Amino acid sequence: MADTPYAPRRIRALPSWLLGRAAARGHRLVADALAGEGMRMMHHAVLSAVDELGPVSQAELGRTLGIDPKDMVAIVNDLQRDGLVTRTPDPEDRRKNAIEISADGRRRLRRTQELGDEANAELTAALTPAEREQLIALLTRIAWPGE
Repeated sequence: MADTPYAPRRIRALPSWLLGRAAARGHRLVADALAGEGMRMMHHAVLSAVDELGPVSQAELGRTLGIDPKDMVAIVNDLQRDGLVTRTPDPEDRRKNAIEISADGRRRLRRTQELGDEANAELTAALTPAEREQLIALLTRIAWPGE
């Protein structure tokens, strides 16, 4: 807690505060791990989505991930510049671009997924495997109530 600003004891006991602190730590760990591969978290998320959904239109990708179209253009430009995705006219609608992961993109994605897994293992290192499973189940219920 040394890098966390002071919060009164009552605040530190609130689930919302604890979730925020855990999320901030997890974000920092993953961002640092990905940076070692020259990847930012949003770029990793887009690359992961292209791998899972692709080939996918740039517009659909932005809507699916909730990313502003201007930001999506910049992210896809970066990924294309690095040879991680290809952008070609969509055969069904040539006004749209179809984004697809490249072989280099798949290799980079495997590596960044490993780094993300390692960062998440560090985040939950104080937990037993059963506690990790329970944490994920509980957080899933909190994040998506009623599902």
